[in-house]
Amino acid sequence: MLALLQYSFFSNALLIGILSGIACGIIGSFIVIKKISFISGSIAHASFGGIGLAYFFGFNPVLGAVLFSILSALSIGFINKKNKTQEDASIGAIWAIGMAVGLIFIYFTPGYAADLMTYLFGNILLSTVQDLWYILLLDLFIILSVVYLFKWLVAIIFDEEFATVTNVPVFSLYLFFLTLVALSVVVLIRTVGVILVIALLILPAASAQLLSKNFKHIISWAILLAVFENFAGIILSYYLNIPSGPVIILLAAATYLMILTGKYFRLKTKIYL
Repeated sequence: MLALLQYSFFSNALLIGILSGIACGIIGSFIVIKKISFISGSIAHASFGGIGLAYFFGFNPVLGAVLFSILSALSIGFINKKNKTQEDASIGAIWAIGMAVGLIFIYFTPGYAADLMTYLFGNILLSTVQDLWYILLLDLFIILSVVYLFKWLVAIIFDEEFATVTNVPVFSLYLFFLTLVALSVVVLIRTVGVILVIALLILPAASAQLLSKNFKHIISWAILLAVFENFAGIILSYYLNIPSGPVIILLAAATYLMILTGKYFRLKTKIYL
């Protein structure tokens, strides 16, 4: 393990694993409590449009993903505010449009997109120093935003109606929160890819929710679990020579099932006692 740290690609991967685990744990906890995983999935898949755009025009796919993720997040927020009856349809449409736009731009891009699979299914071991800096900046923005707006974000997550009555700017905060979800998606794309990003946002937070009812403790547990799963997944994927994304997700799923099973048997034991 120590020998592997001598390689810059491996140390970069571990650093990105830490950063993505932090973003995942924080924003994922809000998503699980708010129960908006479908919206998060739409934002994640719409980001593929930005990746395709970046391939076509020749700039960094991370920047393209940021652009499309934020645009899709704001679109969902505005549509949901104006027309609740069309919420599911609009989310599904943005999901499909983003993927379709990405595929079209990639089709028209000359040559072969060799690392496209790393953005679809993730391979954190192929991350560059440039990726690391982009993700570090995104992560810092997410953390500072949540710390500064924590009370207001908690208000709209737990009781939106009460927050509205108490003159909290609910709609503006909701749009900003969706923007943070979009940025978290971009942070996680290099780790597990577009296809699996929603699983990494949800599973560590869902596991944490089984361990505690205190929201701050849920966030702490979610961060710890996400960082551990990223670390273990990176190391396993290196030795098994397979993409890191699926390994990380399987570890996250296994962790959730273990905690869920343990809680079930603990409750059953209390009942019998």
